[in-house]
Amino acid sequence: MTKRLTLGRIVRDALFWLIVLLIAIYTLFPFYWAIVSSLTSPSLLFSTPVKYFPTQPTFQAYVTVFQNELFRRALLNSAFVSLTTVLLALAIGSFGAYALGRLSFRGKSIVMYTILSMTMFPAIAILGSLFTMVRALGIYNTPWALILTYLTFSLPFTVWVLSNFFKSLPVELEQAAFVDGATPFQTFRMILLPLTAPGLVTTGLLAFIAAWNEFLYALTFTVDARARTVPVAIAYFSGEQQFEIPWADIMAAAVVVTIPLVVLVLVFQQRLVEGLTAGAVKG
Repeated sequence: MTKRLTLGRIVRDALFWLIVLLIAIYTLFPFYWAIVSSLTSPSLLFSTPVKYFPTQPTFQAYVTVFQNELFRRALLNSAFVSLTTVLLALAIGSFGAYALGRLSFRGKSIVMYTILSMTMFPAIAILGSLFTMVRALGIYNTPWALILTYLTFSLPFTVWVLSNFFKSLPVELEQAAFVDGATPFQTFRMILLPLTAPGLVTTGLLAFIAAWNEFLYALTFTVDARARTVPVAIAYFSGEQQFEIPWADIMAAAVVVTIPLVVLVLVFQQRLVEGLTAGAVKG
């Protein structure tokens, strides 16, 4: 009986780690192949048999990418748009989340579900209306068109997640602050907001990733090459000949724009896990 239990546990553990290995390969292989392709000479990129490790690595693709002025400009545009979107989403969303999580008023549930329903619309469904609004505001072909658009999607998620954090904080914290003479804004800024740090990191990081990788609106709302963000700039990469696709340069650029996201996730990994876990169970 003991041998059967031991054998069953070994088989179960082996199946578990096999599934983990398959998921890891499925997840990491595209990024690994992008690195391999970026280090491979274009003349050897489509050679057979397929080589899963570059035998003659070269960094020429990275040199070419960073020599491209429009790509460097696109990096700055993406950084500005993403960071501004995150800061505005957290600043505005934290106030809205505090009101929905700590204050009592008529129709609060309706407001909460209305905010949640805003995240259910696919991006393509509201493209036309956002395009009309952007043109009417006179911000077409500027970074602010993208920032305004990305806030449409990041704000509801930010408010929904942070409201659960504010709701879970003990009411005694506010009462003690009021007794000590703190104003409602001081209580919010100095006591309650720091306690929602895991939620701020989680929502901020997810909003940054979404803004950094977004393609549809960036392609639609920018015309000038110097106003494009990274995903659109990469899509416009062209080869030396008319119908040539510079795969090595594209892969090198993809690796370059992925590295900041990987670094951010690794740096804020603990906060990210805490925020996702707490946001899922609180409320």
